[in-house]
Amino acid sequence: MSSDLSPLVITLWMLNVLVDSGGQLAFKAAASQPPHELGGTARWRFMLIRPWLWIGMSCYVAEFVLWLAFLSLVPLSDGVLLGSINIVAIMIAGRILFKERLAPLRVAGIVLVSVGVAVVGLTG
Repeated sequence: MSSDLSPLVITLWMLNVLVDSGGQLAFKAAASQPPHELGGTARWRFMLIRPWLWIGMSCYVAEFVLWLAFLSLVPLSDGVLLGSINIVAIMIAGRILFKERLAPLRVAGIVLVSVGVAVVGLTG
């Protein structure tokens, strides 16, 4: 696989990670904004008029296009494994932006996923 990691593949991969992570974070921001006393449809109406929900959906449309382009250049098994680095990016960003807790088992998971992605990227 390492010979398959052309500049185009790396660019598509990194853009995919960025856009997918951005979409997840935008959805979290949208879901975190409504006042807790709002329930049911009032909560959804509140979220629908906020930009975070629309940013998240836009990111997912862009991610879909980038993912298709990425998968057209790499085998599915490699692409899915490389794509799992999104989990790491989202967990770290969630900690930084939303002060979410990273328990020791989650940190161990981040390390294992990162090592797995590195192994796939370097050895194919």
